[in-house]
Amino acid sequence: MVQLEQVTILNSIDHNIGVVTNGVQRAVATWYGPPQGPGSGGACGFANDVSFGPFNGMISAGNNYLFQGGLGCGGCYSVKCINNAFCSGYPITVTITDECPGACNNVPIHFDLSGTALVPCRYATKMTFKVDGGSNPNYFACAIEYVPEDGAIKSVELKPSNSVNWLPMQESFGATWKININPGVMKSPFSIRVTTKQSNKVYTSFDVIPVGWQPNKRYP
Repeated sequence: MVQLEQVTILNSIDHNIGVVTNGVQRAVATWYGPPQGPGSGGACGFANDVSFGPFNGMISAGNNYLFQGGLGCGGCYSVKCINNAFCSGYPITVTITDECPGACNNVPIHFDLSGTALVPCRYATKMTFKVDGGSNPNYFACAIEYVPEDGAIKSVELKPSNSVNWLPMQESFGATWKININPGVMKSPFSIRVTTKQSNKVYTSFDVIPVGWQPNKRYP
């Protein structure tokens, strides 16, 4: 990791984790991997998807204060690097996709940036559901990517095609949410409803998980 000394947080889109409510706050940032490296999405369940659009490898890991046990996954922050010759002086927007443990918690707010770390949360693509590899006819889990605006997720619900009821899903880890399935009662396609943390905006993807869905597949 290369120390970049201090960054200034100009604004947090994920206000609910209590880091920034408005204006400027000091933080520390480091950068890991090669200068144009994609970073990682492992602790949030995004895996190598951070290498591709719209993330394009431009993300950040966060310490406990930012990662919040996985509830901070997808949170977006406008930050500006200062006090270092490598700083551009221009604000960028980063998305939390991984955890930075250990020494990252020696300071209150710590971003561990990928080499490129620049992505808006107004994605030019649909919200996408990556079915977890452990999913089966009796258990369904998915990582939820490209959530608009706030980015971080408050709650997720699933509705079978043969029901009018929305069933609560549970956070498995990071941005991966899970639910037990009774295949004789809960019929696909499944609709998924996501509520964001900050603004309580609701985004619904109707019939997004098709009949015959498969583990490790992505459904926009």
